[in-house]
Amino acid sequence: MKPAKNGKEYIPVLKPSITEEEIASVIETMRSGWIGLGPKTEEFEKKFAEKVGAKFCVGLNSCTAALHLAMASLDLSPGDEVIVTPMTFVSTVHAVVYAGATPVFADIQSDTLNIDPEDVAAKITPRTKAIIGVDMAGHPIDLDELTNLAAANGLTLVEDAAHACGAMYKGRPGGSRPHLTCFSFHAVKNLTCGEGGAITCEHEWQDRWFREMRWLGISKDAWERTVEDLTYKWKYYVNRIGYKCHMNDLAAAIGLVQLKRLDELNKARREIVDRYRKGLSGLEWLTLPTERPYVQSSWHLFQVRLPEERIRDRFITHLTNNGIAPGVHYIPAFVHPCYRRYTAVCPVAATVWKQLVTLPLYPDLLPAEQEKIINIIRSFHP
Repeated sequence: MKPAKNGKEYIPVLKPSITEEEIASVIETMRSGWIGLGPKTEEFEKKFAEKVGAKFCVGLNSCTAALHLAMASLDLSPGDEVIVTPMTFVSTVHAVVYAGATPVFADIQSDTLNIDPEDVAAKITPRTKAIIGVDMAGHPIDLDELTNLAAANGLTLVEDAAHACGAMYKGRPGGSRPHLTCFSFHAVKNLTCGEGGAITCEHEWQDRWFREMRWLGISKDAWERTVEDLTYKWKYYVNRIGYKCHMNDLAAAIGLVQLKRLDELNKARREIVDRYRKGLSGLEWLTLPTERPYVQSSWHLFQVRLPEERIRDRFITHLTNNGIAPGVHYIPAFVHPCYRRYTAVCPVAATVWKQLVTLPLYPDLLPAEQEKIINIIRSFHP
């Protein structure tokens, strides 16, 4: 339970799971004298790449930065198009605009809420350069279909796995395939660094490019210069106009502990999902989320669906009045004022978002709190 501003306790929709081990790791790093981009970041990158089966991992300060760099790496020009889901946090779409391209919204599947490969295919034009798919709530996108679609049309596929740390698609973890995959280590993600992100890639030249671009285009960051040659540690070159978006060692110190705990944390999430499924079964007015048989969701979110917006809004009020803080993930990007100028023919997304509610889901959600949530939901009369 958390106290609200009005003093009333409530069950939050999302919450990090932090132990004394994460705290001790941060203290140790602070005492080391190296808290910026350094040895802990390098260690995290190597261990994360090993965990997900990626050849390379570049640590960043957010998944937004990862998406931005992914788009920047494509050398996009005004008039180029990137097909993207509207059912996402706005970072995904912002990254397209940051790079000077035009976002083209493809509709979503009604069950997984992921981008629909059929609608993607219908919206490819000669101007299309890339596809971004988002693993909504931790459920992987249709990677085989989208990979084949991208290859057949000479496009780049980018996977936004912000929700999907630890998820599996046909037995392989997210990040293990050759395409660029972007991860989030935000405060309430399955693996948190407090704030942070990463991009995984297949080729050494990509790894080098992303490392330079995260550090202002400088040829060698401070840690590389320190460990390689103490005599010439002051010497570097600026090869390109880059950004300032690297991970730091305080974030990596948290992330290294969280990485060790990731399987345990995701197992706890799945157990809570199983409890919800049992406790909320038989409610005809409530649709529970889907997990297709060939994937293993990381269950970042547990999204239920109500019959219509009016009932959904009453349901949210019912939960909040009883000390439960729900969420809505997401208002489609094309609804926001800054994206209304882009054409969006996405009837499923336009309908479904008005029915969605995200229930509390995090590893430290207590059994008594789970029972309270289930009982409060079952007491609702639509």
